[in-house]
Amino acid sequence: MVATEYQIEKDLIRKLAELKYAYRPDIRDRESLEANFRQKFEALNRVNLTNAEFARLRDEIITPDVYLAAKKLRETNYFQREDGTPLHYTLVNTKDWCKNDFEVINQLRINTSNSHHRYDVILLINGIPAVQIELKTFEVIPRKAIEQIVHYKNDAGNGYSNSLLCFMQLFIVSNQSNTLYFANNKNEHFSFNADERFLPIYQLADEQNKKITHLHDFANLFLAKCTLGQMISRYMVLVASEQKLLAMRPYQIYAVKKIVDCIHQNRGNGYIWHTTGSGKTLTSFKASTLLKDNPDIEKCLFVVDRKDRGGPGKLDSVLSDILA
Repeated sequence: MVATEYQIEKDLIRKLAELKYAYRPDIRDRESLEANFRQKFEALNRVNLTNAEFARLRDEIITPDVYLAAKKLRETNYFQREDGTPLHYTLVNTKDWCKNDFEVINQLRINTSNSHHRYDVILLINGIPAVQIELKTFEVIPRKAIEQIVHYKNDAGNGYSNSLLCFMQLFIVSNQSNTLYFANNKNEHFSFNADERFLPIYQLADEQNKKITHLHDFANLFLAKCTLGQMISRYMVLVASEQKLLAMRPYQIYAVKKIVDCIHQNRGNGYIWHTTGSGKTLTSFKASTLLKDNPDIEKCLFVVDRKDRGGPGKLDSVLSDILA
């Protein structure tokens, strides 16, 4: 018998509970979502806000700009309290993502005057909605879930632009047997192209490039708390020149890990070979950003033998993003 969407959702929540997510069936609307976020924010930053301060903080951090929200999520931010004292705060623990608070909610409704959307499963990090999972039955292809997400985001007054959903980093779609994921972005980077393909979209794979498509296998490898935290903090790229988010492909992540491990272990030289368009520049970019943040690394150099074939300014753009 084919599992219903309700059963797939129920089984996924059980799997996430096995992965030590706290299930919060009490969070089903904007009010309860914001109350939970406030509790997590005050605990993380060791502060007690007045109701007026929290309302002002909430209004300051909610933005329809996906790129700006992604930056706020990863940076130390400033807020002035009622008595004039500064509060330098973070939304997540960026030094050790495993120490953040991970929760799962389902059937959230963010009702506005224009929309009454319901979201299947959302993963919260310190009360921030960071990952949305849209589920379909086996007979429905994941593309239908992608179309639904695009439709929701294009609706006037949608929750992604006027609520804590603005911090959404990743979308996952699955009919249980086939699972895909992709990064959130501004609408100009978040649509179907002329060939009616939604790009970029990813399938998870292991180090031998074996595809991992079943939802529960995907959850075990990708949604384990520390792994997901590492994915969001280390293996998503904020491209300043284009104001967009990129999620690295699995083989790029494995390559970056190998590069960083090789340097930390002082194992000498190495090389990466891949085809045109496979993302070698992005792999180099991410490896460089991780290495430059290491106090043991004094200098990281890009050496090129010709103008980049990606067009004038592409390499300059990458380097400016590294230095940003």
